Amino acid sequence: MFNALIVRQDADSGLGAAAVEQISLDQLPEGEVTVAVEYSTVNYKDGLCLSPKGGGLVRRYPHVPGIDFAGTVEASDDARYKPGDKVILTGWRVGEAHWGGYSQKARVKADWLVPLPAGLDPRRAMAVGTAGLTAMLSIMALEDHGLTPGRGPVLVTGAAGGVGSVATAILAHLGYEVAAVTGRPETGEYLRGLGASRIVPREDLNETVKRPLESETWAGCIDAVGGEMLARVLGQMKYGASVAAVGLAGGAALPATVIPFLLRGVNLLGIDSVLQPYGNRTRAWARLATDLPLDRLDEMVKPAVLSDLPQLGADILKGQVKGRVVVDVNA
Repeated sequence: MFNALIVRQDADSGLGAAAVEQISLDQLPEGEVTVAVEYSTVNYKDGLCLSPKGGGLVRRYPHVPGIDFAGTVEASDDARYKPGDKVILTGWRVGEAHWGGYSQKARVKADWLVPLPAGLDPRRAMAVGTAGLTAMLSIMALEDHGLTPGRGPVLVTGAAGGVGSVATAILAHLGYEVAAVTGRPETGEYLRGLGASRIVPREDLNETVKRPLESETWAGCIDAVGGEMLARVLGQMKYGASVAAVGLAGGAALPATVIPFLLRGVNLLGIDSVLQPYGNRTRAWARLATDLPLDRLDEMVKPAVLSDLPQLGADILKGQVKGRVVVDVNA
């Protein structure tokens, strides 16, 4: 028997509620590889899965959330992994449609795993997690479209969140000038500690303007907000610059025009981490192990245990989680 955070649905109300329970191996879903989970983390999707209605992501109950985990292979029917191997899982709808990492053991398909890269341990890998992987995929996409440190400032929206925090730290480490957008003034010192050279108050970009183009300001952007802010930012990009879109905290609608794309050659790059091909995943994780300063990674971490997760899930949906949460599932 081992511990897991189980979300069960009330028969009368239809609402889910989470609690730590003991379960057995035969209750785990099918898969080729069984992993002794060491650490997980908290992402926005985890908050949705822990919410009373499952955020539209949970297909059936009872359910174990946790879209990320890192640990040690315990048993494997796939030649690529053997007992003792250190592995990471992010994406593939694990923690949503398939039981996830809020458990001391998990069973998954071998195709969903990647080896833990040299330079990272399981705890730090979960300090990175899906948020950090998304940040690295965004930076890689911007670089592939011509971004270099000499082109000018790079804007990071939602900078105090998980993706934004890791993106800020990596970009600063690589020599970029980072302008960090936040709606929480108290996070300014935290963001400067990660390497941001400029703090941009959220209200400076929240105002809707009728002009499709403004002064060319940003050489690149990693946007976790979407909505009106993304529309505004598109009109402020330098000629040929790109925006990597990673989230929709400000809304899914995009009240923009095509003018920035036609007159300035601006690129809007969609970043998906869920179904990212294996080669790109391993490339991103290898870069995270070398390009993310580990001292700054450690500074953005808040520790947690399984019993903390229901509250943390609610907090992240309210935008009240700063940096990265690392969950020790064995504590």
